[in-house]
Amino acid sequence: MSTFRDAAKDGLSKGDLEAVLRQVGVERYHHLHPYHHRMVEGALSKTEMQAWALNRYCYQAMVPRKDAMILARATDPAFRAAWRMRIEDHDGDDGWSGGIARWLHLATSLGLDADSVKSERLALPATRFAVGAYLTFCTDKTLLEAVASSLTEMFSPAIIGERMSAMLARYDYVTEDTLAYFKHRPKQASRDADFALAYVLDHADTAERQQAAIDALVFKCDILWTMLDVLQHAYGEDGNIPPGAFRPEHVQ
Repeated sequence: MSTFRDAAKDGLSKGDLEAVLRQVGVERYHHLHPYHHRMVEGALSKTEMQAWALNRYCYQAMVPRKDAMILARATDPAFRAAWRMRIEDHDGDDGWSGGIARWLHLATSLGLDADSVKSERLALPATRFAVGAYLTFCTDKTLLEAVASSLTEMFSPAIIGERMSAMLARYDYVTEDTLAYFKHRPKQASRDADFALAYVLDHADTAERQQAAIDALVFKCDILWTMLDVLQHAYGEDGNIPPGAFRPEHVQ
């Protein structure tokens, strides 16, 4: 597995830069994580599935906030017009008719209480730290790096398709209605990834900027990987659930 640390040290053509970015996904995306493997194999307990949905909500709820930070820093109106669709996708017209609401529906369909999920109070501390780190990254780093970090969307349609078919086939409490969130995401993610990739390839025009873009995507993959690491640690065989975090008894 590559570190990608010096991938652009001699400068890359646009085609080679794209190839490196896609290779990051091949080697670092969380479709390789054991928690995901157990999910698609039908091996997660219902508690583990609930914990995944509850903790992932923290990330879903943060996404339009980080996109708003990116919007605030963009001076190009055409960029803003394209990027704001991401916020509309997640928030919907009224704040609760988009992707966040559909993820909340997924969580409640698994038996979780909506207010507890929205409060994020039962999420793992490390989940909240990881989500906060990503928001800070998109706030403090360059616009190029913030955009490049979103390129995990190049890889998400494949993992979504794998996840949906496996969950429907192997968990009898999961229905098409439960997974309504995923019906919308592949098309949205592909659209957003195409735009972000074109931006990165146009603006990463020096070896230094190219390396920054690659590092940003690696960082984002690390965030997603960490979120599954902490679920595995807390709810896997070792069962190291920290104080105050979600436990089966929180389900009514």
